[in-house]
Amino acid sequence: MTEYPSQSAGWQVEQRASEAYEQYLVPPILAPWADRLLETCEIHEGDRVLDVACGTGIVARRIAPRVGPGGSVTGLDINEGMLDVAAETAGDVSPPIEWRRGDATELPFSEAEFDVVSCQQALQFFEDPVAAIEEIHRVLAPNGRTALSVWRPLEYQPAYVALADALERYVGEDAGDMMRSPFPAWDGADLRTLLEDAGFDNVSVTIEIGSVRYPSVPEFVRREAASSPLAEPIAAIDRTVREELIHEVDDALDAYGDDDGIVSPMESYVVTAER
Repeated sequence: MTEYPSQSAGWQVEQRASEAYEQYLVPPILAPWADRLLETCEIHEGDRVLDVACGTGIVARRIAPRVGPGGSVTGLDINEGMLDVAAETAGDVSPPIEWRRGDATELPFSEAEFDVVSCQQALQFFEDPVAAIEEIHRVLAPNGRTALSVWRPLEYQPAYVALADALERYVGEDAGDMMRSPFPAWDGADLRTLLEDAGFDNVSVTIEIGSVRYPSVPEFVRREAASSPLAEPIAAIDRTVREELIHEVDDALDAYGDDDGIVSPMESYVVTAER
């Protein structure tokens, strides 16, 4: 039987990091991937939509105009800081989004409450991914749809291979593990089995290839640190050591440098299914 170990590695951020997450990670990475995710999932006017582990709310913000005034969008996350930033950022979105604090493995909703459930790049962080998928199935109405995305393993993300290796060398093993944690060692068959075992039908697993761009390697390191629990460990190391870390990442990503900074491929699984 396939095991789906948690990749959480303490990956929860404080309020300041939540703001950095919205500022630094959403525009170059999460917003374009949110659009890709929603391209795969039919969302109709009047749909009731739940975005699980919504973070600062980019997927929910993209969904709201599609459901129109007759629909509803709820964003759920366990992190209050993320929800605070989500509420501030979505102040003028229509229809208004409801923000709820809750655990993905025990969704605070009744059965068949939603027509669509989305989840972007969070399944790998849940303590019990199996329970989370079962909960998504439970809260979907008959013929309801889900759309999920999960990064492919680390070897498909060159920039993060370089950063994780450098963090392990200069900051410590825990820091390297934390940077690797968003990229679980799951393949498409693992994800298909996970959903089918929960009772989903018409499961589709596709590979999407995109990219991430930063103006420079130092900015890549700084923004990734500021948006994660790594901010304090990196700030705590000596300046000279930090410069050596950045130099190592720079050397590793030399092939991805151009006149606008660095650009690196990123690959994700996108999974759709029906209840």
